[in-house]
Amino acid sequence: MQILKVENISKVYGTKKGSNRYTALKNISFEVNKGEFIGVMGASGSGKTTLLNILGSLDRPTTGRFIMNGIDVGTLRKNELAKHRIENIGFIFQDYNLLETMTLKENIILPLSLMGMDAKTIEAKLARFVEDLGIVHVLDKYPYEVSGGEQQRAAACRALINCPKIILADEPTGNLDSKSGKDLLKLLSYINKEYKATILMVTHDVFAASYCQKILFIRDGEIYNELYSGSDKKQFFDSIIDVMSMLGGERQ
Repeated sequence: MQILKVENISKVYGTKKGSNRYTALKNISFEVNKGEFIGVMGASGSGKTTLLNILGSLDRPTTGRFIMNGIDVGTLRKNELAKHRIENIGFIFQDYNLLETMTLKENIILPLSLMGMDAKTIEAKLARFVEDLGIVHVLDKYPYEVSGGEQQRAAACRALINCPKIILADEPTGNLDSKSGKDLLKLLSYINKEYKATILMVTHDVFAASYCQKILFIRDGEIYNELYSGSDKKQFFDSIIDVMSMLGGERQ
């Protein structure tokens, strides 16, 4: 089942005649099917974050379109776009984006509250995920009272709570130490397999990318290459390093 279809998306910043005109994306096209875990890689300035912002409806393409869950997102009005984000997309950010004035529980259920869901249904959904992700004991604490790993699990739980069509993860391991980063990647892999969650993750980290089933490499705003994991994980890892070396990316 197709969750996302991207058709010839381009993004240009600046005016047509301005000297500061900059093309961030050039005719990007690809598809994402239900249950896939896809990585997007590229050197700094390649356009990968711009792409994620467009797919998350935080920005609009200059040309082209994308269809998510059967909806041509470019045709949505502002209020429809907000509803689309809440109902169809889960976000996991590098810096967690948890509200410091809310408990972890309040942060997690925020998407459901915005959808106007009743309290009984919210509690049932909450119970399903928090026990599985191991954060029941910290639900009443504030973000600044818990560890980075617990914050990241809360952020993952918030992304899952409304059962979105796709989870968009922007450099999710970027601010974590190696152990916490590895724990998060195991968590994303678990979410992908256990809940059949569809994940699109932007990363520059080769180790993080090795958890994906497919990787899209972007260079100068265009898709440069694609890799599929296959059964040989070491070969997949080495292939990622080879492609990133050609792109001038980092080997973390």
